[in-house]
Formats: sequence, structure tokens, C-alpha cells
Amino acid sequence: MQTGCTLWFTGLSGSGKSTLSHLLGARLRELGERVEVFDGDIIRTQLCRGLGFSKEDREENIGRIGFVCELLTRNGVIAIAAAISPYRAGRDELRARIGNFVEIYMACPLDVLVERDVKGLYKKALAGEIPHFTGISDPYEPPLAPEVTIDSSSQTLEESVAAILLRLEELGVITAQGELISAR
Repeated sequence: MQTGCTLWFTGLSGSGKSTLSHLLGARLRELGERVEVFDGDIIRTQLCRGLGFSKEDREENIGRIGFVCELLTRNGVIAIAAAISPYRAGRDELRARIGNFVEIYMACPLDVLVERDVKGLYKKALAGEIPHFTGISDPYEPPLAPEVTIDSSSQTLEESVAAILLRLEELGVITAQGELISAR
């Protein structure tokens, strides 16, 4: 039975959390591991339906995702969460509760995110059309000591996945062969 772990992707909207978390999840599945990926946007329509974007609702959203990740981790699954999770205290609380927690910070300069603006959200937020937009009108508190930092403005997806896998190996989550240490 594999040892569970939570890989928590945090960063501003458009930084690549969802894309990279799905690629990493696929790579770990190729290695035969049990993996669940939680995309913050999708989770908001299911597990966290009805929550808004106030500080309290954002904390509740992250708390619910974290609870599910904790259960999966405890039961030998690699839980991958991709959520902005703007408040450091909330992420630190999850780390303490879950234990086997790896924080992956998707760093990307704001000007690059505004230029990318895949969903058109930054344009609307800068025009005042979206209140409480993280990184513009609401705060984002970057992690102080994440296990992995990915600069999505300069690293390719392949480089990013490789960097995360290498760090997971260094942390003892996976072996050099890509198998989980306690697997099989």
C-alpha cells in the first residue's frame, strides 16, 4: 500500500496550477500510483457550491478541499489540490493537520499574468468589474518556505513536472525509479 501525500498547488489565477497539477497527476498515474486531482475551479461547482469570495468563504472553500485531501492522504492516495488559497495561515493549518503535505508555489509576475489573462479575469478586475479579485483587490500571501517553487513565466511544463518529481524524490515521497517508497 502506498503512503498518501497531499501536493498543494498555490498561486495566483492563471499561474498554471490546474494545468501542471493535471500533468503531474497523469505522470504519477503512469507510474501506477493512486492519484486524485482537485481543481479549485471545478471543486467550487461541486463540493463548494454556494460559497462566494469573501475571506470567510475562501477559508471555508480551502478547508473543505483540505478535509478531502486529508482523508485521501490518510488512506494512501496522492491528493493533488490546485487552488489559489490566498491566505498563508489556512495553508499552514492544512500542513499541520494533514502532515504529509508538500506545498508547490506557482510563482508568476503579475504583469505576465495580466498579459496571459486566459480567462479575461484580470482585465475585468483591473476595470473594477470583479470585486475581491485575488492579487488585484484582495491579498495573496505567498508561501514563505514552499517545498517547491515553479516560475511558470520561465519554466516549461516538462521542466516543472521534472522539478516536482525530483523534489518528491528528495523528500522521500517517491524513489529514484519513480515508485513510491512504501508501494508494493
